[in-house]
Amino acid sequence: MKALHVITGLGVGGAEQQLRLLLRHLPVECDVVTLTNPGAVAEGLAADGVRVTHLGMEGNRDMGALPRLTRLIRSGGYDLVHTHLYRACVYGRLAARLAGVRAIVATEHSLGDSQMEGRRLSAGVRRLYLASERLGRATVAVSPTVAERLRRWGVPAPRIEVVPNGIDLTGFRFDPDRRHRTRRRLGLPEDAYVIGGIGRLAPGKRFDVLIHALAGLPPDHWLVLVGGGSEESLLRRTAQEAGVADRVLFTGERPYVPDGTPGPDLPSLACVMDVLASPSPEEAFGLAIVEALASGLPVLYASCPAIEDLPADPAGLARRVRCDAAEFTAAIAATRARGAGSRTTPEAVRHYCITRSAAQLMNVYATAVSQPLSPSPRKAASS
Repeated sequence: MKALHVITGLGVGGAEQQLRLLLRHLPVECDVVTLTNPGAVAEGLAADGVRVTHLGMEGNRDMGALPRLTRLIRSGGYDLVHTHLYRACVYGRLAARLAGVRAIVATEHSLGDSQMEGRRLSAGVRRLYLASERLGRATVAVSPTVAERLRRWGVPAPRIEVVPNGIDLTGFRFDPDRRHRTRRRLGLPEDAYVIGGIGRLAPGKRFDVLIHALAGLPPDHWLVLVGGGSEESLLRRTAQEAGVADRVLFTGERPYVPDGTPGPDLPSLACVMDVLASPSPEEAFGLAIVEALASGLPVLYASCPAIEDLPADPAGLARRVRCDAAEFTAAIAATRARGAGSRTTPEAVRHYCITRSAAQLMNVYATAVSQPLSPSPRKAASS
């Protein structure tokens, strides 16, 4: 089987890095097309030996991208096209049908109740999404919660498949030596109690809550924010105004897997933390939380479908907290008072092993490829 993955961009983000990790475990010949922003993950994919093409799309209404993508799909001889993120799903599914591809699968990574990929949902976004969804064979939801949101939107239940995000359990295993080296590299005091926040520095993630929570904690508490985004300047100003700027460390975007990028990767940063805090009130999965659990960290979260979908309690390491600074201050203090745990991976988290997710996705691929080819949009319109 030969597959093409079409994604909106390849900067450092959850969906983008999930794609790279997945391609390391799929027993399929895969190429990747990014519509925009061939960033750090594109470089990582190329280092892994994956062919990456930048389509050079200039904006949502760059209609010239559609024939370019159609020609690329047709010339590649692909058995299956897999699209990721909203813009790529809209353009990629239509281009694949016009190219006469046999099977089209899309993954819905980031559908919330009120937003998609950090942007507010609207009736127009929903109509366009549903129109393009009908061109595919299956829509993959990264959690049962997202599957239910898709059903409420109007996607027929038989077309929805749940394949959870996967993680590299071995890569996130706690290593005390790596903890010591990385803390020293970051300039953290040896006795610092480190609160971690991982994700896009965007309004919906509500990292401002953690900054205000830090202001209510003793001075040996530090906050390490891992990620990049439009809110970084505002968050730095918030930390300054709260009087904790000297205890908030911004690491920038970090890769999930070692790829030669200067500075520690995400698993190393997870090792330096003592608790992972996620104040985002609306998540589609909660990948950072699962990765933190794999590192044996206690986690405090406002929303995490991945936790709720686990078949068993992750050894009592996860606690739900309302998205409020005072609530997080109290929860962090209580977590520290309980003392450090063994930093072992809870057995329940193995539910999200990347090899398991890759095997489930291969079942979706096999079903999609085996189904008869329906008429392309062009043929249907002319008949």
